[in-house]
Amino acid sequence: MLSLEEEAIKEGYQLVAGLDEAGRGSLCGPVVAAAVILDLTGDLEGIKDSKCLSARKREYHYYRIVENALCWAVGFVNAGEIDRINIKNATFKAMKQAVYRLKKKPHLLLIDGLPLPSLGEIPQVFIVKGDANCISIAAASIVAKVTRDQIMLELDKEYPKYQLGKNKGYGTAEHLRALELLGPSPIHRLTFNPMRSTIGTLF
Repeated sequence: MLSLEEEAIKEGYQLVAGLDEAGRGSLCGPVVAAAVILDLTGDLEGIKDSKCLSARKREYHYYRIVENALCWAVGFVNAGEIDRINIKNATFKAMKQAVYRLKKKPHLLLIDGLPLPSLGEIPQVFIVKGDANCISIAAASIVAKVTRDQIMLELDKEYPKYQLGKNKGYGTAEHLRALELLGPSPIHRLTFNPMRSTIGTLF
C-alpha cells in the first residue's frame, strides 16, 4: 500500500498527506474529515481501510497514527450547516479545514474519491477506493472514523433515546423507529432521506 507514496516521493513530493472523511451517510451529527502525513519510515503494519477493522483495532491504530505521524488534523461540519450547504459541500469544507490545520503544509494530497475544489496551491491525486489502496488515505480514514465515533458517543449522552452510541447516527431500524416516535433532535440532518420521508409530516 506504500507504492503511491513511494512514487510521489520519487517525483519530489516529500510531504504526502492522505485525506478522507467519515459520517457522510449518517442521519445526524457532523461529517468529519482527517488529513494525515505519515512517517513512512515508521511501523505501519496493520493500517488499512477503517471499514475493514473492528472498533477495537481502529482505536488501537488511531492512537498509533496520532502518536507517530509527522502531523495530522481533523475538520468538522455540523448537521445544521450540512442542511444549509448540502453534504457534498460540507464534506469539502471539512476536508479543507483538516488540510489547513496541518502543522506542516503537504506537498501532495492523496484523496479518497473526488478532487477537492479550491486547493489549487496543493497538487492532488484522487483515488477511487483510496482507503483500500493507499496507506495514507487508510490512516486518514481511521482518524476520521474514530474521531467521529467519539463525538457520537458524547452526543449519545445528550440524546440517549436515539441510541447514537450504538448506531453512530446511521439509519438502522432502531434509529428510524426512534425518529418515528420522537421526531428529529437538534443534531439530525433534516434534509436527508430516508429520515425526511420517515418523518415527512413534520416538514
